[in-house]
Amino acid sequence: MTTLDDSELVFDKDGVRLTVEDAVATVTLTNPAKRNAQSPALWRALTEAGRSLPGSVRVVVLRGEGKSFSAGLDRQAFTPEGFDGEPSFLEMARGSEEDLDALIAEYQEAFTWWRRSDILSIAAVQGHAIGAGFQLALACDLRVVADDVQFAMRETSLGLVPDLTGTHPLVSLVGYARALEICATGRFVHAEEAERTGLANIAVPVAELDAAVRDLSAALLAAPRSAVIETKALLQGASGRSYEEQRTAERAAQARRLRDLAGLGD
Repeated sequence: MTTLDDSELVFDKDGVRLTVEDAVATVTLTNPAKRNAQSPALWRALTEAGRSLPGSVRVVVLRGEGKSFSAGLDRQAFTPEGFDGEPSFLEMARGSEEDLDALIAEYQEAFTWWRRSDILSIAAVQGHAIGAGFQLALACDLRVVADDVQFAMRETSLGLVPDLTGTHPLVSLVGYARALEICATGRFVHAEEAERTGLANIAVPVAELDAAVRDLSAALLAAPRSAVIETKALLQGASGRSYEEQRTAERAAQARRLRDLAGLGD
């Protein structure tokens, strides 16, 4: 394997690079000249990144090279020819509902694995995070943002809807009314509002972004992995349970942890 800054290079293609250093993997968007605009090829590479993670990885950091995290969908998608080897939007619309649903579901896979129970994911976001870029940041468990961040959901201005899994976490983080206003207006959300409303866990100066992500990664790695996995599962399921159901889930999880600590686990 090739090494890159003391990390093992797993792959580097289609605008995505995956490196691993001990328990931390870094997924980097590598097309700063186009502000890390997204395409189906990039989405497939992101999906492959999730499938390629070694079992030793506990934290995954998602970042973008250059001044922008991701400016969203590459505008070539809106041209009649679309991307080479890919169906254009017009061709997609002319297909059957089943084919269109399956294609969008394939694209969504790039955004779903970041919340897997066995990892914690952190988006390190600077500059523009627009549309698909905003949704990619929302796909992660946590977000650390630079003070120049500009989140925006611009799909409605194009006559579309956010369809890359971003609506559920957005509503969960900021509530229905604010989520609707953000999506319907397409306005920018800057660092102060992002931190205040829960979109961002931490907001720091641009020069401190990498250091803040390293510090957070180290803090997340401090606790035993099994305890973190159980806690993440408890929190992920909390919104779908009643108070009494959550109490029951807590008891079951704690019983598993105690048996494991006593060496009585399965």
